[in-house]
Amino acid sequence: MNAFSYDTVLSTRDAEGVRTITLNRPERLNAMNRALIDDVARAFDDANADPETRAILFTGAGTAFCAGDDRKAHVHPETEAEARALVEAIQAATRAIVLGPKPVVGAINGWAVGGGFEWAINCDFPLWAESARGFFPEVSLNLFVTGAVTACLPALVGLAKAREMLFLGERYGAADLAELGVAWKVVPDDLLMDEAVATARKLAALPTLSVRAMKRVLNAAALPDLDRALALETDATVAGFLDPETTRRLKAF
Repeated sequence: MNAFSYDTVLSTRDAEGVRTITLNRPERLNAMNRALIDDVARAFDDANADPETRAILFTGAGTAFCAGDDRKAHVHPETEAEARALVEAIQAATRAIVLGPKPVVGAINGWAVGGGFEWAINCDFPLWAESARGFFPEVSLNLFVTGAVTACLPALVGLAKAREMLFLGERYGAADLAELGVAWKVVPDDLLMDEAVATARKLAALPTLSVRAMKRVLNAAALPDLDRALALETDATVAGFLDPETTRRLKAF
């Protein structure tokens, strides 16, 4: 087993070529601060550049996958430049997950909220534990989603359901998300990692050329506006950060 060093993320590669990237702030339910966002992008970039890594498994340590923005550690941007730098860092993580050449298996445990829900959707093969739940609180906070979900989510669930999920912020269980097509599979909590590892190893055993081509072409054909969605999301999220109403709502959340 090979290990790779980051401050807030664990990254290991097994003998079958599966790189497991684990969000490692369990005391904060793996909530997102700037260090975690940057480490996720770096860990995926490194995995994608590593010739020995053939598939990636993405999960969270402890009782949650990722509980969204860390309200306790939140540093609210005060200028447009600060806001844009933060949002572009978030979008860089999505680019590494979605546009990276290697298939990504998600093992989604506990809560996947906001940006954490986005990362779950970014996975190619998202397995959800039976008890896992996800929702988007952004609109209620006067903010906006990132992670290319304005393109990815309608492609998965249709435009009407995407509107419901993004505008209204309803909370969805794993079974609901499987029915909608957001969760690829739902498995018992105690079998989540075993099933995710088995799936990642199946992908790692396939021919590299065809696997990478399939991921690239499927994304290009099914999500042709992904880059545009990332750019539009960035502008909308920056505007939300700079509105004083957002600060008030974040403090009250």
